[in-house]
Amino acid sequence: MDFLRPASWEEALAAKAEHPTAVPLAGGTDVMVEINFDHRRPEYLMDLNRIGELTEWEVGSESVRLGASVPYTAIMENLRAELPGLALASHTVASPQIRNRGGVGGNLGTASPAGDAHPALLAAGAEVEAASVRGTRMIPIDEFYTGVKRNALAPDELIRAVHIKKADGPQQYSKVGTRNAMVIAVCAFGLALHPETRTVRTGIGSAAPTPVRAKEAEDFLNAALDEGGFWESGKIITPSVAKQFAELASGACNPIDDVRGTAKYRRHAVGIMARRTLSWTWEQYRGTARTLEGAA
Repeated sequence: MDFLRPASWEEALAAKAEHPTAVPLAGGTDVMVEINFDHRRPEYLMDLNRIGELTEWEVGSESVRLGASVPYTAIMENLRAELPGLALASHTVASPQIRNRGGVGGNLGTASPAGDAHPALLAAGAEVEAASVRGTRMIPIDEFYTGVKRNALAPDELIRAVHIKKADGPQQYSKVGTRNAMVIAVCAFGLALHPETRTVRTGIGSAAPTPVRAKEAEDFLNAALDEGGFWESGKIITPSVAKQFAELASGACNPIDDVRGTAKYRRHAVGIMARRTLSWTWEQYRGTARTLEGAA
């Protein structure tokens, strides 16, 4: 195994073009586990830790540009207001040591359906900034996951950053695991309210071959909220609407039985998380609406 250690982003892109099979290494929290257990033996490892820009973030007027190697701890400490769903997901990642090293770029590169960041990225409507010596392109998060641990990156591309819209409404994240820390998700669910467009987006993790959205559940809830005048009135969502949303979210799953949980349990748990996160986010939205109404 050869070790590549570029000193700049340009050197990294050139090395990736010359060695397309090179595996990027930043936090290493996924890659090193696979190597240590001899599940993976890449011909080249490319250490990206000398490239400082990958650990930087920029808060714009509408979105956050998050460097691929920004650690989860930094997201929790600095971007809770702008990216509340991702900050909540970051809290569930492994241990403090791993949260200090791991980042969203690694989750995306590995593209495991159990990656903790994926549901939040799907719910927020993120875009992945992929670069190569040929140029830079933006990949919508809905198009990024192409199969089990496969993504839309070309062999010569590296993830430079993730662009995530700043929250314009409440966001939530829920995860089921076999213990409270250092655990791979049995299943996970992210939900984001977008009052500006009066839409709801979701993200499901570890309950299908790839991270997925519950699109039928979203369409149903978007129609129900619009037709019922819920956005304007801020009234409590009826139990029948919440139940139907949960059932449709559960139906979006295509899980497997494995050592962490059964397919039946995963479907059931996703439905429970969908109903609960909807309740939490909507109550927060109602509180914000009442506060604004009182101020007016």
